[in-house]
Amino acid sequence: MRKKLLVGILVGVMAMGTLAGCGGSDNGGGAEGDSTVANSGSGGGAEGGAVEGAEVTLIMSSRDEFLSTLEAGAQAAAKEVGIKLTSQDAQNDQARVLQYVETAKNNGNAAVIVNLVDADAAEQIVEAAGDMKVVFVNRRPSDVSLLNENVVYVGSDEMQSGGYQGQYLAEYFKEKGQTEIKYILLKGTEGLVHTEQRTESVLAALEENGITATEASAPLVADYDRATAQDMISPLITTADYDCIISNNDAMALGAIEALEAAGIDPSTIPVVGIDATVDGCQAVADGKMYMTVFQDADGQGYGACMAVVNLLEGNPINEGTDFELDDTGYISWIPFTPVDKDNVADYM
Repeated sequence: MRKKLLVGILVGVMAMGTLAGCGGSDNGGGAEGDSTVANSGSGGGAEGGAVEGAEVTLIMSSRDEFLSTLEAGAQAAAKEVGIKLTSQDAQNDQARVLQYVETAKNNGNAAVIVNLVDADAAEQIVEAAGDMKVVFVNRRPSDVSLLNENVVYVGSDEMQSGGYQGQYLAEYFKEKGQTEIKYILLKGTEGLVHTEQRTESVLAALEENGITATEASAPLVADYDRATAQDMISPLITTADYDCIISNNDAMALGAIEALEAAGIDPSTIPVVGIDATVDGCQAVADGKMYMTVFQDADGQGYGACMAVVNLLEGNPINEGTDFELDDTGYISWIPFTPVDKDNVADYM
């Protein structure tokens, strides 16, 4: 079963009785009327009442499968710890993010949890938040010097995610006796820290593991979108010389698989690798259409973000009550990635 069940298990065993996660909801929504609220009447706030009844706003860049999972975990967690959590969908609009931060401040919120639209806009968000605690989740600010005792980040080390892709592909091609390959890269949105790190780390891992990898084409910037990826890669499927398709996420990898099938090519004959271990991504791995993906723990990120809020309000280390590791500054809580292939994909479905 999918690792998100860890959230439910931890609820029963943690001494604090607190649990949290973050994500997006299944319903769409616009700037008005797109919020969802979770509140616990009994609550499980920490001693001293700093958490009990605290109002917190979770601001999502958008709603997709991954972020919806993240939000659902946050809503469940908020009920456990007695936080009143309001979720807002910024629809990939930085102006909306700032609007929601300002609204949260004006409403007397204790904290905001922000999934960034623009990693370079983190400073604006911190300034708009005023005295509120700020927890950035999933997308790291490009300038980590902004992080301090009131502003923290909870997410996964993206250098690890692409690293797992590179290690897998290196092992695959070495078993075939091949040390030189050509690849097509489906790249996420330019300017986002995790886009650059996923790209950099997969290529670095290939090189470190003895594979000389060269581009079969310029990177295709498909903005993490399945349909865009399919449209962009389709002209190359039957014309370019390539050995594998590397994707910064599962959605784009699935678009590539659909392009292969539309061209009459069996995707099981071309290594396609993704990241996120979404429901559809895992199914593609199970079906033999995608070679591997990398599990990014949406529930864990949400859990860690909400625990960070609790701990900031109580003056504790932001990972207290979790088994997540802090970086050297104490302002980043790392949620680990896990590689997923045909041998363990059943655990993530």
